[in-house]
Amino acid sequence: MSDDSGHLTPADLEFLARPLHGFLSVAGVTQPPQPRPVWFEATPEGTIQFFTEPDALKVRRLRRDPRASIVVAAPVGERERWVAISGRTTIETDGAHDLCSRLAPRYWDLTDQTRAETLAGILAGDLLRVVLHPETVHRYAL
Repeated sequence: MSDDSGHLTPADLEFLARPLHGFLSVAGVTQPPQPRPVWFEATPEGTIQFFTEPDALKVRRLRRDPRASIVVAAPVGERERWVAISGRTTIETDGAHDLCSRLAPRYWDLTDQTRAETLAGILAGDLLRVVLHPETVHRYAL
């Protein structure tokens, strides 16, 4: 069943709380969007947030044009389900390190010394938090 709206439903938020990758696309100047996987968090307020380095290409593009979309799909082996969210983004200078710290154990086994060291390196650097404010939400679930 497919459904469209401008907000995330409680069922969407439950689905998005799982350790799934989101595929982010930002508006490009001369090239078509090129989705990239990101760790993300759906907030209780219904926004999507992720962290990134300040000099990332996506940040430069979002500063020119704040439109973006993210698609999250259930993994192979589960019933087909996905949520696609598009809207405008804001780039925030606060909260990125906390977000990274919250998301890391969702995606990585931090008892693995290599992962723990990689996380420490990420947290030692500069990070920004990008917030996607949904304007359109499309979803599909069997």
